[in-house]
Order: sequence, then structure tokens, then C-alpha cells
Amino acid sequence: MPQPSGTIRSRLARALGHLRTRDRTGACDRTRTGIRTRARTRTRTRPPRQRVRRVGLVTAVLSTVLVGLAPAGTAAGSTAGNITAFRQSGTTSTVSTSSGTAVRVVFIRADIFRIQLAPDGRFTDPAGSDITVNTAFGTPTVTATDRGPFYEIATGAVTLRAYKRPLTFAAYRPDGTLLWQESKPTAWTASRTTQYLTRGPAEQYYGTGLRLGPWALRDQTVPIAVDNEWKQNSNASPAPFYMSSNGYGVLRNTWAPGSYAFTDPVATTENEKRFDAYYFVADSLKGVLGAYTDVTGKPFLAPIWGLELGNADCFNASNPDYTGDHTRARHQTTPDVVGYAQDARKADMPSGWILPNDGYGCGYTDLRQTVSDLAGLGFHTGLWTSTGLSDIGTEVGTDGSRGVKTDVAWIGGGYKYAFDGVNQAVAGIEDNSDARRFVWTVDGWAGTQRNAVVWTGDTRGDWPTMGWTVPAVVGAGLSGLNYASGDVDGIFGGSPETYTRDLQWKAFTPAFMTMSGWGATNPSAGYTDKQPWRFAEPYLSANRKALQTKMRLMPYLYTMSQAASTTGVPSTRALVLEYPDDPVAQGNATAQEFMAGDSFLVAPVTTGGTTRDGIYLPAGTWTDYWTGRVYQGPTTLNGHPAPLDSTPVFVKGGGIVPMWPQMNHTGEKPVSTLTYDLYPSGRSAFSLYEDDGLTRAYWAGASARQQVTVDAPASGTGTVTVDVGASTGSYAGKPAERGYELTVHLAGAPGAVNLGPAPLARQASPADYEAAATGWFFDPADRGGVLRVKAGSQSGAFTVTLAGATLPTPTTGTGGSPVLDRSAWKLVSADSQETAAENGAAANAFDGSSGSLWHTAYSGGTPAALPHEIRIDLGARYAVDGLRYLPRQDGGVNGRIGRYEVYVSDSATSWGGPVATGTWGDTGTEKTVSFPAAAGRYLRLRALSEAGDRGPWTSAAELTATGAPAARAPATGAAAGGAPGRTAPAGGGAGRAGSG
Repeated sequence: MPQPSGTIRSRLARALGHLRTRDRTGACDRTRTGIRTRARTRTRTRPPRQRVRRVGLVTAVLSTVLVGLAPAGTAAGSTAGNITAFRQSGTTSTVSTSSGTAVRVVFIRADIFRIQLAPDGRFTDPAGSDITVNTAFGTPTVTATDRGPFYEIATGAVTLRAYKRPLTFAAYRPDGTLLWQESKPTAWTASRTTQYLTRGPAEQYYGTGLRLGPWALRDQTVPIAVDNEWKQNSNASPAPFYMSSNGYGVLRNTWAPGSYAFTDPVATTENEKRFDAYYFVADSLKGVLGAYTDVTGKPFLAPIWGLELGNADCFNASNPDYTGDHTRARHQTTPDVVGYAQDARKADMPSGWILPNDGYGCGYTDLRQTVSDLAGLGFHTGLWTSTGLSDIGTEVGTDGSRGVKTDVAWIGGGYKYAFDGVNQAVAGIEDNSDARRFVWTVDGWAGTQRNAVVWTGDTRGDWPTMGWTVPAVVGAGLSGLNYASGDVDGIFGGSPETYTRDLQWKAFTPAFMTMSGWGATNPSAGYTDKQPWRFAEPYLSANRKALQTKMRLMPYLYTMSQAASTTGVPSTRALVLEYPDDPVAQGNATAQEFMAGDSFLVAPVTTGGTTRDGIYLPAGTWTDYWTGRVYQGPTTLNGHPAPLDSTPVFVKGGGIVPMWPQMNHTGEKPVSTLTYDLYPSGRSAFSLYEDDGLTRAYWAGASARQQVTVDAPASGTGTVTVDVGASTGSYAGKPAERGYELTVHLAGAPGAVNLGPAPLARQASPADYEAAATGWFFDPADRGGVLRVKAGSQSGAFTVTLAGATLPTPTTGTGGSPVLDRSAWKLVSADSQETAAENGAAANAFDGSSGSLWHTAYSGGTPAALPHEIRIDLGARYAVDGLRYLPRQDGGVNGRIGRYEVYVSDSATSWGGPVATGTWGDTGTEKTVSFPAAAGRYLRLRALSEAGDRGPWTSAAELTATGAPAARAPATGAAAGGAPGRTAPAGGGAGRAGSG
């Protein structure tokens, strides 16, 4: 979508006198080309000269524009003062204060309460029921007691203290465990209100919507504001909600923008002179999400075709009003889209829906015929529009459109304006058909999860963007957004490799879409636009494999989304949701991976190449989905194979994965055989959910469940028992019976396979197995060993028993140590850094962004000669055993490190000998070096030469390290004055260097 004038952008533009006129709908009158941010190409081989990037006028304007979104705590403001009176009535506590501020606490459930502060003594609620759609949960039992220094308001789930002098709040669990406490009173000015909370020593924070960057937020300041810039560390779909690893969450019930600083203290600001917040208490992050979505609404359940790949483009470019290229081939009238759909089917490429309309003067023609022709090819049709919904009754009810993508006229202002546009689109679909809502929006808010898919906006197809898109999409689930995505390979630029890699991981998320209309035309061989079937080999086959994998996994992924619609726990999950007690999973060390449902761990390739470093596997066994190799966690895999057609994917031990037959769209074939793909390990269970996939009949209970349990040994050899329950419930089109196949991952053939009490015949070959109605065959060459079992057609429950089944023996992997959490890292020193021209400050080398970099100085005269170095405080003492170096990813090549030395020490000034030395090649891929563990708090990297001998430069996009916590240093040495670090190992101290 074109870049609209959002809150900050439009205010700044008006101040500078550059804002064009807008029509009454709010749509921008600028051309598509004119409103884009011009791409900057950085392919130079020498640093540029210093440039003046800001002028006084712009600085002054920015100060004026951004003052309303300044981090909390910049001004003290007024407070409520002391409590002068307290009254309890039922579930409501009313507090009077010395300043005249009115305060109210209401428990709407034993584990959910609301605090409101009205500085003028009058409570207001601008949000009404827009955000909090359900606050009626019965009447909890609430007691209030005067405890002297504070009033205690308690239920069976939480105890809230209201301290008297001055008024501050603190919340505890019934056992006395502190959940949160205000470090000082909530304060307000005429335009802002800020709450201040004490931060725990290891407390972590999550949420804030679709934030474009890492999802673990400790020490981060997050804008809760719409700017439609869609760059790293902005917020595409903000939500005034966050949750803490302590087991609570907070929703500010407001439409006002704000800023949340997860510093010490935590300071959360909204730009309004009132305070209104809901608090949710649970025993887990999943429980907090459940409570939050109980109040704000559960994620919607998309039609099943909405989980397939979609595409948005204008196909009516001949319209004189269209603001783009009127001569686009095969895009002259809307029915031209049918040719693209035919291309997909000819290429045997799965894809399920198309939005063949764009409101920027494009419009549509022959919509009803287009919908009909696309349906004949297995595609559903929606409309991408920026001009409103005046015709949606006809478009949906008569022409058969079933989806909407909102755009500039609806979302440019964000907040309630965008929210109401989405609600209008939902009503347009559901009031004029029996279909389910399927709406995409780029400016979501708290509560949007119940109505729409959110996406990351107009982004680029490059490695740095992909690097922050992964944690952005994953982190959106930590605000209850089950459907979050980004355009495959972005909307600008791109390459065959970035397209394939982006498509692969997004295929494991619930919703994804291409934007083919504004992709570069033939930027490199074999790439013509953003359609997966319009690539040369080997990318064509790799794209097909990714999409075919998703289609086979459709019943699993659909079940995960249905679970999200009832629990609030997303299908795409940060590892902390599944492993909340794992310290590695709690932070951004795992920001570049995610769980797809409860069984799959996906580790996207976001830096190029055919290997992947830093894949953290938590406790348990994990099977490589492509090779069958089994790993024992916790472990970190470095140098893990990632060929072009296979992004790293692992299945958790005990995984039960339902699979469809291969097809290119839902409904192409009957599900005559349902396959359960099994990874036995102890006892596990899965409950398959099914309905008609199209209508809202499931609201009335038209659905079915099938429970599957597997009992197996934890390791070694034993009996594996698979119980497949009867499918209970009914829906339109449910088969009376169907065939079943099991694929069981084992180390060898079992001694016998029984269906109930009767033995099944072992087939002699794959061909015999395919021809048989029932039976089994073990293939040792299939992914390390796969047993295939045909149970025949079944209408009820059945049991399959594998006697003498041997589970695969896991390996500990190739890395062994987790990636260190960089959230506590601090820069000690760098001998040279460029801060004047491109802000190449050394701290950029470990800021979590591959798009920023450390570059040695070049704009202030003669650059410093090599060697260069950077010294980092790791924040705690670690036994460090590896370092990773990612060269700059911005298109430039100078400064790539050639010869290097690595040091670890308990002193930032006394280092001893290097723990590793070596030479890295002149490429942009990530480099690794491993070495015997060296204990220390400080890390030092020295660049002795530049890989390409281009000049005396050093640059780095990211530095990461692996290792484990180490005991405190002895009193002598570092504690007593800085003894040298570990000396070099025998043989000169060279570690094992990798080229990435």
C-alpha cells in the first residue's frame, strides 16, 4: 500500500509546508511513486565523505512534532496525593485523595481488575466497549481491609495494596509474591499520564502489538503510536498492552498514543490526562494472554483458505484514473487476473486467494465473472481498496467477494479511525453472506486480533528487513495477534534468494501474502515479479516445496489457529510461551526462531547462505523435519545445513501432526486419507479440530474433534501404542468414514504391527505397500527411518500397536552452547567509530539489528590505521566458547574483517593472550569461531586487517557470542585489580574458524 500520512509524518509535513492536499476521505492525492520513500543504495566500496543530514529547521520541527511522544518521565507532573477516604462496595473500591483526584478500583473477575484515576474528579471512558468487549464475568468475592499504611483489596487470585501516603499501588499473589509495585505515584501533565513500576532484577517484558523488532522488551522504549513508517523499531500495529515474566499483564484502555519505556523504573505513558488500566494476573504468560483476550476478544478464526498464500495487485491498469503504469502487460482489465491464476495451476504451485483490486484509481471491471472464473481454479477473491465500502453489499452479496484489505483512506490516521474501518469491513462480509471475516489492516490496536490480520507495511526485500520481520511477526502473538505477517520479500526490491527464504518461514505462519504489483521488474536473472511461480530454477522448485509443505500441514495449522480463537495463545509462538522457565528462551537470544504451534520449531535463514548458526533447541528431543536426525536439547546448533529448498525446521519429541494429501488448494481433492505423522517420545496427545472451513456455522457448534494419543518409551526400545479416537461432532460435508495412515519416525523396523488385536501384513516394497489396502512398510532411507502404516478406512476409534519399536538415538548437536542474551551488553570502548555521517557507533555491533552497523571513523580526516578493536561488557560472567561476526548488510563491503583476534577476560583493561585467532573471508555471510571455553565478563575483538584490502576500515553489523553462565571470579585477579584473562591454548591460541 502507498505510504500514508500518519500521525507524525503528517504533522511534520505540515510544519515543513510539504503536505499535499487530501480529499475528504483522507486518501492521499500523491502518485504511488511520489509517496514512496526512495530506496537508498549503499554499494560503494569506500566510505562517503561527511554529509550534513539534519538542518536546524528540521531539528526544531521534529522537536515540536515528537514532544507528545517523548519517553515517559521527562516531566514530573501532578499526582493524586494522599488517600483521604476509602469506601468499599461489592467489587468496587472508591478512593478520595488530597488533590481532589478521584480513584476507582473494580474487580471484574478474581484475576482481573481495573484502576482509574480522574484528575478532575470525573471518570471518563472514551474507548467505551470498542476495546474491552467483555467485562461481565459474574461477581467475584472481594474483601477490603485497612492495614495501617495501606488498604488491602483482595480476591482468591490477587491482593492489591493501595498505600496511603502518597497513593501508590502494588499487587501480590495470595502467597505474598510481588507481581508489581509502583516506584512512585502515577503522574500527569495537561497532555500525558505516566505510571512508574519498579523493575525486577530479571523481569522481562513482552507485547505492545506488532512491533517491528525484537520481542523481548527489557531496556527497550517502544512507541505505542502509529507513524506508518514501517521501519525497524517502529510499531506497525501498536497495542497499549504488555505483559511481564512475573505473570501479569496491563492494558491501558485508551485510543491515545503513547510510549512505554521498559527501563528501571518502567515508565508507561499515554498522551491523555487520565489513567485507565486493566490488570491481568495468571500463573503463566499463556494465562495472561487468555485473560487479556477474554476482555478484548479472542482472535478470529479465518476461513481455511485464508491460511493459503494470497496475492494483492491491480489488474485494471488501463483505467485512466489509475496512478501507476497504464501499460502493464496482462494487467489491463480485472479479468486478466485469471491468467495469473492459470499460471499458478500450470506450475503446480499452491495458492488460494487473490485481491485483484486497488483503489488508487484502479478500480475493477467484471467482478462477478472474475470471481466465478477464479473459483473455478480454486481461488477465493477479495478486494484491496482505499476508497471505502459503499458497494460492499453488492461486492459480497451479489458478486461473491470474500475478503477486504483496507488502505490509506481508512487507516492513515490509525487508532479508532482504522479500527472502525476494519469493523465496517467485517460487517460488510458477514452481513451479506454466511462467510467468515477475512480482513487485512496495517494499523491495528488492542482488540484488532478479533477482526483482522495485521502486517508490517511497505517493507523491502532484503536480509536486514527479514531479520527484524521474524521477531516482529512472532512478537505480535505476545499481544494476542494470531494473524500477523509481512509481504513476502517485501514490496520493494528483493531477489530470488530473499524471496525463497522469506516464503519458507512464512509458510509456517497462519497467514501470508505477496504484493506483486510493485516488485522490481527483472532485477536479476529468473526473477520477474513477486509471484512464486515466476522464478527460474532452483528457486521455482524451492518455492513449490515450501507451499506444498504448508498445504500438507493445513489440518495441523488450522487446529492451531482454532486453539488461538479459544485460548488467545497464538499459532506462531515465541519460545518463551512454550518454555517460560528456560532463561535462553526468555530473551532475544531466540528472537530469530519460533514455534509453529506446539510441535514445530522453525529457524528462518535471514542472512543468506546454506547454513544456519545459533539454532537453540530447548530441553527434550528434536527431529530435523527434513533429514530425520534427532537432537537432544538443550543445545545450540551452529553450521546447521540449510540448503536453498529447506529452512531449518524441527519437530518436538512426542509431536503428533495431522496431514492432508498433497493438493494445490483446499477442496481440490477429498481428504480420503488423513495421515498422522508421529514422533514418539513418552506420552503425548493431539486434538484435531475440523469444520466446514468456510462459514460461521461453527459458531453454533458445527465442528468435530478427534483425539489422538501416543504412548511410547522415553528412549530405547519398547511398545508404541497409538490410539486414534472417533471423530465426534458434525458439520456440513463431514465424511462418514475415511482412510488413515500413520508415519512413525523410528530407528528400525518394529517386531510386529497390530491394528487392534489383528496383525497387519508387512509389505515387501514401497510399490506393494501403495497397492495394499492395509499393511506396513519400513523405509530406513526415508529421513533416518520411517514406518508407514495403513489402517484402512475407519468410521470410529481404532488402535495401532508397534511391538519392539526402537526410538532414534539423539545427538547433542554441533554447537553445544546457547547464544548469550545481549540485552545486558554494554560498550566499554572502541578505538574508532563513525558517528558524524552514518551513525556507525560501535554499540550498533550488538544492538540486535542487522540493518545498523559499527564503522570506524572516516569523515573527520585521516582514518585511524588498523588494527581496530571493540571491547564489550557482557553484563555478567560467562564461560564463552564462541563468537559470531556478521559483516555489514547494508550493501557496502568495506570494513569486512580479515585477520582477527578474540579475547575474554575478567578485566576490561588486562586481557592476556587471545583465545582465538584466524582469518575470515571477504563475503557478507556470517562468520563463526569456536574455542575452548574461557571465563570472563569482558569480550574483545581485534580486527588486524580488512578482508578485501580496500582501506584501513573495520565494520560489523552484529556480534554475538555463545557460552554458559560462569561462577563469580575469585577474589584475586579481576576482583582484586584485574588479573589477565585466559591465556592462549597450546598451539598458538587459534580457535576453529568458520566462514559462515
